Amino acid sequence: MLRAVRQGPGSMNFACIALGCAALSAGCDQMSSDIGDASNSLFPPTPAEAGRWAVDNSDPENQRRGVLLLGNSGFGGEKAYIDLYRLYIDENTDPLVKQTAIQALARHGSAEDAVLVAKQLDSPVEQIRLAAARGLQRLHNPAIADQLWKKLIREDEPAAVRVELAIALGQYSTRDSFEALCSALDDRELAINLAAADSLRLITGADFGLEAGRWRAWRDATPDPFRDEVPYYFPTFERQLGFGDYIMFWAIPTFEQPGVPAGMRMPPEPPAAAAPEPVPAAAPPAAAPPA
Repeated sequence: MLRAVRQGPGSMNFACIALGCAALSAGCDQMSSDIGDASNSLFPPTPAEAGRWAVDNSDPENQRRGVLLLGNSGFGGEKAYIDLYRLYIDENTDPLVKQTAIQALARHGSAEDAVLVAKQLDSPVEQIRLAAARGLQRLHNPAIADQLWKKLIREDEPAAVRVELAIALGQYSTRDSFEALCSALDDRELAINLAAADSLRLITGADFGLEAGRWRAWRDATPDPFRDEVPYYFPTFERQLGFGDYIMFWAIPTFEQPGVPAGMRMPPEPPAAAAPEPVPAAAPPAAAPPA
């Protein structure tokens, strides 16, 4: 069986991070409600158990489960956990652990983490590239925009990965992104076409559907085709609750709402309308002088 973390220079880092995670987890038992629904069980794992699983160097499945629980918890953004996600992305040899660490870092990381995640777009494992493409929808960093559009136009990349790349490009209002998205409109996969058209609408404010020729003609005729502020929100999963969800009333699922990626400035609020100046009352007429 492959060891989950390579031995070498990173081993010292792993030991330090493992100690930090264990210390944090030991103090988080009262927050078990944050991850109570993760196992669909009457007796979900506690944060302390999740932390121990996450640093279990002898069992990649325990590592995966632990990182998943921590990444989906409200306290998964603590520095010790962030360092663990980064270490697993950089050094872990188990694809499922690495994929889960990418998901956790995308949720809790910063704009600088986009560079680490973008490196995984070159992984030989498709599920890791897919996780990286999705993760980069939550981490905004113009330094990795070229990696996104160059991967999008590669026809040997699986459609599932290219769809997520097209969605992520909706953050970047550049001519290279625009051209790559236009090229994606001509792809044989409808899902890629639709994702590219949505991102084109986001970065331009225009709408020419799936017609790449009309998009390019409009760009050539428009001096400034891109929006200054892109109202981009990363997509999240949501479904209608069913009868079975309400039966387990103690663990009714809640869904994450779309949000602005880490590193992207929120669009400014429109200025409030100024209140009209009060109109001064007319002065009363002067009294007539006595006769």
